Amino acid sequence: MYDVAAMWGKLLLCTCLAVPVLAAPAGQAPAGASGQGVEEHLNLARQYLAEQKTDLAIAELKQVVALDPANIEAHANLGVMLYFRGDYGGAIPELRAATKARSDLWKIQALLGMAEDQTGDRETSRNDLETAFPHLETDAKVQLEAGEVLIDLYSNNGELEKATGVVSTLLAVRPTDASLLYLSYRLHSDLANRALLTMAMADPESAELEEATARELAKQGATDPAIAAYREALHIDPRLPGAHTDLGDLLYHSQDEQLKASAPTEFHKALDVNPKDEKAELGLGVIAAEDGDMKTAYADDSHALQLDPHDDDACTELAKVLIQMGKNDEARQLLERAIEIDPSNYVAHYRLSTLYRRQGKIDEAKQQVTLYLHYKGMHDKLEKIVHDMRVSSSQDATDLETGAKR
Repeated sequence: MYDVAAMWGKLLLCTCLAVPVLAAPAGQAPAGASGQGVEEHLNLARQYLAEQKTDLAIAELKQVVALDPANIEAHANLGVMLYFRGDYGGAIPELRAATKARSDLWKIQALLGMAEDQTGDRETSRNDLETAFPHLETDAKVQLEAGEVLIDLYSNNGELEKATGVVSTLLAVRPTDASLLYLSYRLHSDLANRALLTMAMADPESAELEEATARELAKQGATDPAIAAYREALHIDPRLPGAHTDLGDLLYHSQDEQLKASAPTEFHKALDVNPKDEKAELGLGVIAAEDGDMKTAYADDSHALQLDPHDDDACTELAKVLIQMGKNDEARQLLERAIEIDPSNYVAHYRLSTLYRRQGKIDEAKQQVTLYLHYKGMHDKLEKIVHDMRVSSSQDATDLETGAKR
């Protein structure tokens, strides 16, 4: 939670909330007191707050509001102080008075929405937060807290698409925030599960449902059932977009040599369905390189990179072919481009370190080795986590089946 004195400085002085005391008409003092009396109370409030005497500061602001009900500054800052003291019910009227008087006090409106959420007024809270959230870019802390409340409101109402939109906005500012990344993962997982359930209810015999099932099985490491599901999907619809490519990728990574040998057929079928299927084109290039056919590999990888200039894998694979062809400068440029696209591409770091060493750039080579080890370690750790999750899931399924038989 915020330090109240710091928030006074942050909200009152630095964020356009310090609205000047509204001037009374000529010859007329504010209701109940002279303008000088209002200013004295405001000055005392500032002094007490600087001295960490929050209760006295709040009392002075209440005096200002009583003497001058049209004073936006007093309403706004009294509301802020009550909010951060945890008096949400007391803060709401003050914050609302300020936002009604001035419609561009976005941070005040965000605090109002969060206070309303705390008191259980979900609908009003949502309206205020939806209005304020797009305008909170200048205060990362308020934006984050308002966004989290709004995400919760959307999620509880089943509006997952809107919730993911808010998360995406927050991640644009905090791309490595673990809590936001987890929230994004959870919401997208919920969206995927809901879409799968809706698909099953809408058309249980569809090729798309089989394809979705295949993808889920593949994610769980159930390769053989995933292959069978892809084949069933393609039996229903031989021109199902993306299915031949995904099946070809599974076949290519199979430990069964006979299955692996059938991967090129699927990639060719994918290109028959969609000549711009970059992943299928790249798959053929990788296989050609493994077979020692560098001319075909170069053509396939080059075409894949033309189809998607931002595919770091295509850059890396084409660079590998160029190294085999003795075109080291071209390969270096592609590997540097791959790392620019995805700094975690550890294969590109490793190959670039080799090229730098050949060119006598020892320091640069050492730096690339360090980056390779860093990102390779992260990749291996993630693979272990996924593997352990699969083992745990498989064990749970076995235990459930055993229990059912007893």
